[in-house]
Amino acid sequence: MSLETTLFALLAALVIEAVAGYPDAVYRRIGHPVTWIGGLIGALDQRLNRETWSATARKLGGVVALAIVIAVPVAIAFVVQRSLAGNYTGDVILAVIASTLIASHSLYGHVRDVATELETGGLKRGRSAVAKIVGRNPQSLDEPGVARAAIESLAENASDGVVAPVFWFAVLGLPGIAAYKAINTADSMIGHRTVRHEAFGWAAARLDDFVNLPASRLTGLLIATAAAISPGASPGAALWAVSRDAHNHRSPNAGWPEAAMAGALGFKLNGPKRYGETLTDDAYMGDGRADLNSGDIRRALSLAAVAWAVMVVAVAAAWFIART
Repeated sequence: MSLETTLFALLAALVIEAVAGYPDAVYRRIGHPVTWIGGLIGALDQRLNRETWSATARKLGGVVALAIVIAVPVAIAFVVQRSLAGNYTGDVILAVIASTLIASHSLYGHVRDVATELETGGLKRGRSAVAKIVGRNPQSLDEPGVARAAIESLAENASDGVVAPVFWFAVLGLPGIAAYKAINTADSMIGHRTVRHEAFGWAAARLDDFVNLPASRLTGLLIATAAAISPGASPGAALWAVSRDAHNHRSPNAGWPEAAMAGALGFKLNGPKRYGETLTDDAYMGDGRADLNSGDIRRALSLAAVAWAVMVVAVAAAWFIART
């Protein structure tokens, strides 16, 4: 697939996804590519992650499972791309398929719902809404904690759910975005340090860290760029927070967008969190206000939307250059 075709399909996918997202009616009827991948991961987890096996055997099983989880969607994506690319209709269909693997529409909606529920239903409903997008115990969160959790999820998933799929499609086309979503889904399902998955999910967690490296850095830069054209935001503070705080995050990637968001808007994000009964001693991102509210969630949403718009403009400019 030529660079021009790749960029056209990517630009069209971004527009389609931003406008329509993934329709609920389609999801109810056929599910979603991520749920299909998740079903494969679940089946392999049952077959290749036996409690009676040694840690080494379970780690090897995880490597084999991950290879299968990547190979199946990549092979399908390769065949689909090869059969579609090269004419306008095929490129549009390719864009529609790619749009299902980008998540700006759903991410924006879920985070906006947290702000709305805090405003209309109070803390109880805010906790219920934020529980849909974070893994920590929502019952331990007060209103500022709910707001911070929503903004942190927005920043991190702006990279994982939006910029990373776009990056890998730009680099490797439909097989690239399919491989990325397979790896990212595997990490979300089995890449945890639990008794069952610490060995089996080792490969998924390590590979997910690697494939998210470029996008996390790009997301930090996009947020800083968006801050330069957003009233009340500071691009300099965003870059300073990234340079000072990002490397202190326990994730090698999440610190970049979280620190950029915190610095740009004058927030203090991350810090100690409770997952179940476990309290983590995480570093703070930014040194601004920690007492956040629903209005601050909406400020973060506006900044993220501008950052995504900057990305769309960059893709459009690259496509225009590739055409000439």
